[in-house]
Amino acid sequence: MPFNTAAIQQRTRIKICGLTRPQDVASAVLAGADAIGLVFYEPSKRSVNLEQAASLRKLVPAFVDVVALFVNAGTEEVNQVIEQVQPDILQFHGDESPEFCTSFNRRYMRAFRIGGPGIDTPAAVLAACRQHPTASAWLFDSYSAGYGGSGLTFDPALLNEVRQAPDSRHMVLAGGLKPETVARSLKLLRPYAVDVSSGVEDAPGIKSAQKIAAFTQAVESVQMHS
Repeated sequence: MPFNTAAIQQRTRIKICGLTRPQDVASAVLAGADAIGLVFYEPSKRSVNLEQAASLRKLVPAFVDVVALFVNAGTEEVNQVIEQVQPDILQFHGDESPEFCTSFNRRYMRAFRIGGPGIDTPAAVLAACRQHPTASAWLFDSYSAGYGGSGLTFDPALLNEVRQAPDSRHMVLAGGLKPETVARSLKLLRPYAVDVSSGVEDAPGIKSAQKIAAFTQAVESVQMHS
């Protein structure tokens, strides 16, 4: 009997970002997260130092990726994280050049804060993305004065050209996602993965096991009824 791949719906991957405590890593893993994110950006309330990160990394089991998030970090800082934390994927969330992102010879995701200056039209978003043709994924977050975790959303129409482009990379959706809203975004945009931080928190950097479970259940529910 032939294998009917057309009948299989793509499973949306889930990343829980901004983890700072062992119990939050455990909650993310228990809920079925595919990846957890560790933030190496000191101004963030979700930032972790090398010692914390290495300790949290040891709690992550096989088949769950660890993503290290940077914002305009220097080469030495990124290399220290690679050496001491051994992340599976790097995530660049600032103004890093394509040359910088590829210089570590590691899989990386490039984040785009869409809706901001110079990246506020569908064509401009695609042009920015195309500067990173070798990224493992393009991550789309909302523009804010800070970098990530703002809880703000963006106009999904800004992704129209990215979605239609034949050279588009895997799309990761972030920005204002919550257990009660993620289903609508999934049905509208059909991303490869979703990335949530503030939407599953009781306070900045303090995750809620109940909200994490509700978020993953909401994602899975959409897939079951697609």
